[in-house]
Amino acid sequence: MTLELQGIGASRGIAIGRAHILFHNQPDVREYLIPAFGIDQEVDRLVSATEEARRQLLTIKDHIPTNAPTDVSAFIDTHLLMLNDSSLTEVPIEMIRTRHCNAEWALQLQRDALINVFNEMDDPYLRTRRDDIDHVVNRIHRVLADEQVADHEIPDGRLKGHIIIAEDLTPADTVLMQHQGIAGFVTEHGGATSHTTILARSLGIPAIIGVESVRRYIQDNEPLIIDGELGTLIAGADDTITSEYQQRLSAFKAHIASLSRYKTQATKTKDHTPIKLLANAELPEDISFISNAGAEGIGLYRTEFLYMNRMAPPEEEEQLAAYRSVVESINHPVTIRTFDLGSDKTVDGGRNLSQTVTNPALGLRAIRLCLNQPAMFRTQLRAILRASAFGKVKVMFPMVSTQQELTQAKNHLEICKQELDREGIDYDRYIEVGAMIEIPASAVCAEMFAKQVDFLSIGTNDLIQYTLAIDRVDDQVNYLYDPLHPAVLRLINMTLLAGKKHNVDVSMCGEMAGDPRFTRLLLTMGLTNFSMHPNAILEIKQIINQTDLGQLPKDTLRILNMDDPFEAEALIQDLNTI
Repeated sequence: MTLELQGIGASRGIAIGRAHILFHNQPDVREYLIPAFGIDQEVDRLVSATEEARRQLLTIKDHIPTNAPTDVSAFIDTHLLMLNDSSLTEVPIEMIRTRHCNAEWALQLQRDALINVFNEMDDPYLRTRRDDIDHVVNRIHRVLADEQVADHEIPDGRLKGHIIIAEDLTPADTVLMQHQGIAGFVTEHGGATSHTTILARSLGIPAIIGVESVRRYIQDNEPLIIDGELGTLIAGADDTITSEYQQRLSAFKAHIASLSRYKTQATKTKDHTPIKLLANAELPEDISFISNAGAEGIGLYRTEFLYMNRMAPPEEEEQLAAYRSVVESINHPVTIRTFDLGSDKTVDGGRNLSQTVTNPALGLRAIRLCLNQPAMFRTQLRAILRASAFGKVKVMFPMVSTQQELTQAKNHLEICKQELDREGIDYDRYIEVGAMIEIPASAVCAEMFAKQVDFLSIGTNDLIQYTLAIDRVDDQVNYLYDPLHPAVLRLINMTLLAGKKHNVDVSMCGEMAGDPRFTRLLLTMGLTNFSMHPNAILEIKQIINQTDLGQLPKDTLRILNMDDPFEAEALIQDLNTI
């Protein structure tokens, strides 16, 4: 009998193979008292387990193929950095000494404290970093429990061609299994912005997330088919269904192989309308991957990585070095977004674990935090300005909701310019200033903002969340996350019209910009600047270069008034088959 389960498509592609059920035994952590004479031995036990966890990760890193995207190593490096962070090395040791508790319990207490910090973060991308804490702590716990190395960490090829079924996967798991040639994976949990999901897209592994209790319905070694775009898992498929998906798999592989010819082609529609394709970046290591993808610049350079996992914010020179490295490494404009941190951060960059925030998504975050902490804000602005002396740099303010916020931010930038002038330090005096449109208020008032900035950038991830009042990393409600909701499309359209009216460039840097389903719709709406994950650039370029704007239906924008989601989806399908 054929069984079909539905989840969330996390990474496109078709996979056909047999199931491999992966069980990560959750550590059974209990507290017990350590006598005074055994405290030093218990501390040594934790230190040794941490060292073994580090050794395991380094072994995994050594198995990463040399042609893998740079962010693959970056994810493993993130976990290695966590193993060096005092919050996971020194704090649990202090707990062992003061509470006389066992290593497992001390580590678990610190894990819970850190997870609470990440849970309070309003930014969905940063909030999913809590998964990394869990992954690192669980690895140490498994070492403390003397568990054997898991099957998938033994590179003997036993997983080749299999579809992994798991509760969740770590980036390290994903790298190891990709190296063994897995066909795809399905997980019960995970977010669209989790490290593992992003990694799957970078590595081109078909993946589905959010298939609740999938391990209850699938048997080990059972033949499976997964569609990573539609989020569909099929078990017990008959010959007809299997044959159909085999043909789709062959066609998809041929399609991916054909994209390489677009690397050197200019991006323009068939009727010669030029379109700009930019890349989103998070780490300096992303730059080589961005250049190879054929991006025309960086439309969103996140700076939060400089502030994470530390007690004090980065000094000006450290930030300058990071920004300058990026600017000099890419011969294209770089748009640097000022720090978009949440309400859990204090002025010194430390974590405020005692403060309770009812709703951090509506609290002190992004530009609000920047203006609340002017010294930290100006340090970053000075570093960005100084970096502009080494290449084309733009500065962008996140989550602007009022004209007053934008005016104050620009005033801080002007003060920093005056300081640099007095100090005789070079910078681009005409640096372009932009604002992100990522909450409904800013989209509704886009005309007002367009009069004060050089460019606008639509952050669809947050815009959709705030418009529809849903958390897209919450398994309970993320099914409501709908880029085609008429309210979302109207806000996007309002922003694009405001930019056109005031001759201000408008880009889109959210995930919607890198989703091939929406490319032609966005072109019809007038979007000419897309910024996305580098892995999506060539496919979006192909769609653009094969599109004749004059041949698209003139009434496409009737979608703005459609209240039936099935009707809207049908319109999109028709638009994409022209």
